[in-house]
Amino acid sequence: MWLCNSSVGRKVVMSITGLALVLFLTFHMAMNLVAVISGDAYNWICEMLGANWYALVATVALAGLVVLHFVYAIWLTLQNRRARGSERYAVTAKPKMVEWSSQNMFVLGLIVVLGLGLHLFNFWYKMQFVEILEMMGVHDLVATGGIAPTDGAAFIAYTFSQPVYVILYLIWLAALWFHLTHGFWSSLQTLGWSNKTWINRWRITSDIYSTIIVAGFALVVVVFFVKSLCGAC
Repeated sequence: MWLCNSSVGRKVVMSITGLALVLFLTFHMAMNLVAVISGDAYNWICEMLGANWYALVATVALAGLVVLHFVYAIWLTLQNRRARGSERYAVTAKPKMVEWSSQNMFVLGLIVVLGLGLHLFNFWYKMQFVEILEMMGVHDLVATGGIAPTDGAAFIAYTFSQPVYVILYLIWLAALWFHLTHGFWSSLQTLGWSNKTWINRWRITSDIYSTIIVAGFALVVVVFFVKSLCGAC
């Protein structure tokens, strides 16, 4: 199958899965901003997206996209290394017009994946996973620190009241911004928008859209950290 056997096919898979993940990030960012406005409204969303069948199906599909995107990223990286051979050790000047992010996409992606693991531990594990356990008859709030698994606003407030997590999340978001700004327009280029006029437009759109997404997530982190400081005064 050409999606697996050819370099172009693998790049197409990377592009489609990447764009699908961008759409999810957009939804997730918008959802998190609700917590800044109203904790009750955010918790209502969390309850709607808890251990319900449609949410579980979406979670499995999302996990599949992440795994597929990451596996193909490793595959393409190894392929490029084999293609370059010993030339990759040669000292060369940085090509003009080549972004720093484009030369470090795999490292940035690895940081994003590690940050995702932290995020899953702080939120998914303590929320939807605990709800799944409760459906199986296992009732244990120790893992959640005594917070109800549907009280997403409380988890956000608790997590971002800790400076260590605030710093780690902001580093993660910075890596995500660099990854998105290159990956967004690069995916569209792979899918056909490669002429000079459109690629320049997509580069600008990519920067703006990625900034909006990351700024939205960062706003939640900063707002709840400031609230924790004010509450401690």
